[in-house]
Amino acid sequence: MTSRFQTLGEGAAQYRADKARRGGEVSAMEPEVSPVEPEVTPVEPEDEDFWAPFLAYRPGDRRAERLRAHAREDAKRGQRHPPRRASALSRDEIVRSAISVADAEGAEAVNMRRIARELGSGTMSLYWHVASKDELLDLMIDVIVGEAQAPEPSGDWRADLRANACATRDALHRHRWAVNFMSTRPPAGPKALRNLEHWLGALDGLGLNKATAMTMLGAVTTYVLGAVLREQQEANGERYMAELFKDLSEAEKQAVIRDFTERIRTSGHFPRMVAMLDEGVDPDAAETRDERFEFGLDCLLDGIAGRLPTMHRAQS
Repeated sequence: MTSRFQTLGEGAAQYRADKARRGGEVSAMEPEVSPVEPEVTPVEPEDEDFWAPFLAYRPGDRRAERLRAHAREDAKRGQRHPPRRASALSRDEIVRSAISVADAEGAEAVNMRRIARELGSGTMSLYWHVASKDELLDLMIDVIVGEAQAPEPSGDWRADLRANACATRDALHRHRWAVNFMSTRPPAGPKALRNLEHWLGALDGLGLNKATAMTMLGAVTTYVLGAVLREQQEANGERYMAELFKDLSEAEKQAVIRDFTERIRTSGHFPRMVAMLDEGVDPDAAETRDERFEFGLDCLLDGIAGRLPTMHRAQS
């Protein structure tokens, strides 16, 4: 399948012409794509025109560039026969395999050789579909963003923003590596653009200018990302403690915890924390995680709702 690097390098018009071929013909650069399971967000070819230029023009792998040059020459001669192994793959399959590896081992485990091994393919076969590891990483993030795809606006801005925030949180927890990794990638994928369009649409009719609307959306997004980071920190702490105490009996583990809490009690420095302990409050309890997230989100939405009349008057 044509990568966005080739698409923007040779011209989007030619790419769209290739897409319009009748009869199911497959070009040398565009082998057939395997069917996508309906529950999986696909890597959509029609997204090609919506990658930001600073991503699309990033240099790819030199060997892959030579391979694509040969493919272009074949196409000029009317040949349509990509290597059999490359034809058996699809870009969607490659990206989903990379996400599975990242989910199991972290994003640092993803490289072209590893994904080829997972798919039982040669490494160079991947380059018929993905220009470089950087492109693969961008596609992975875009698929995860697509898992939290914002629906068409319902007319209830608060319900829409709440649903979108919860969907984003769920997607980030399904892929624990993504929230930290996203900070290293430019936020410019096609599915991010689609989500932003729908989020902005949810605020139509409120009388806000777009700068204010973007600031509101940024506040919600920032809350979600911060909450997910905090929740993952809590979960990491649980795993760390489980590993630390794995060789201790339950009685020994409770003795260690009692010793620590007793030091807090007797120090005299933390009276409010002692009161919290006395009430049996665990601020990091997994069973209250959803409740705590929704409480904070509702507080934020309440604050936005309370400011809407003021913001509308200021812009009138």
